[in-house]
Amino acid sequence: MASDYNPPTGEIPVLYEDSDLLLVDKPAGLLSVPGKTEDLHDCLLHRLEKAFPTARLVHRLDRDTSGVMVFALTPHAQRHLNLQFETRKTKKTYLARLQGRLQPSTGEVDLPLIVDWPNRPRQMVCHETGKPSLTLWKVLKASDTETRVRLFPHTGRSHQLRVHTLALGHPILGDTLYAPETADQYPRMMLHAEELRVNHPESGKGMKFRAPPPF
Repeated sequence: MASDYNPPTGEIPVLYEDSDLLLVDKPAGLLSVPGKTEDLHDCLLHRLEKAFPTARLVHRLDRDTSGVMVFALTPHAQRHLNLQFETRKTKKTYLARLQGRLQPSTGEVDLPLIVDWPNRPRQMVCHETGKPSLTLWKVLKASDTETRVRLFPHTGRSHQLRVHTLALGHPILGDTLYAPETADQYPRMMLHAEELRVNHPESGKGMKFRAPPPF
């Protein structure tokens, strides 16, 4: 079946660069890594490799999520950063626009997640076989139709924020997978990786990187 993948063109904004790290602001609609077929070859990693040949993947953002991503530029930096993500030493903050009014103004979702095999790539809540998943939230602004919220994932499961907000009854607006009824009303999924905190792989110094939300 033909793909409807039409990634955005244009330069990738570089947020920070040194001999070990590369931080960029990924645009919505661009895969982090290539898909399995030739029509899904264009991705952030391949684009960055043209200017930074030693760029190495550390983590991913969903195709329709924008925002801060870190890449390693050396094998040592990649190992160091991978360990930080695995041991949850990194701190991630996302901004999202949700359907309806989310209450109360702060809270958490603690629901185990696993892939919904017959409906891949969808994920689902499963208390028997799901992996522990925790998300905290803080409402920034709310009306009866929409809530602007900061999301703080403590784990990094696939589609975690998308499924957790759906479980709250307030899916992310524009999400073609979990809120398809809203997809025609928004130009993209309203989810943005606003801030990432990591420790530098050489100095150990804590560093904070931000990309302003485009919505």
